[in-house]
Amino acid sequence: MQPIIAVEGIEFDQRLRRSKGRAGRKVVASAKVTPEEHVELQDAARRENKALSEWAREVLLREAKPNRADALLTEIVAMRLLLNLLLKPIACGEVMTPEMFGTVLTNVRTAKHKAAQDVMEQYAIADQKEN
Repeated sequence: MQPIIAVEGIEFDQRLRRSKGRAGRKVVASAKVTPEEHVELQDAARRENKALSEWAREVLLREAKPNRADALLTEIVAMRLLLNLLLKPIACGEVMTPEMFGTVLTNVRTAKHKAAQDVMEQYAIADQKEN
């Protein structure tokens, strides 16, 4: 029986099994981190039972692609816009005609992407202020 060697919390035979059938990777993408950040990254990889390098690769590739969460956020912002644009006239006692409703829907469709981008920028600015 061969001894099992653990690398970054994952057994060697698991690392080999995961590697079968994939194309060879020859280019390195790296980043310098502090020792504290390194521990944080290792903990995140361990929570998913992955080697740090494999976890980091997945995170980098996921972040490089358009995000489904962005689409979800856009639709949530669209719902907020729709509610705001519909509730104000109703709260003021105005009657909403079908034409007015159609105009509101058109405005939401055209404005939702910009509004979602603005919301994300607000969060990014808040994050920068915290760091």
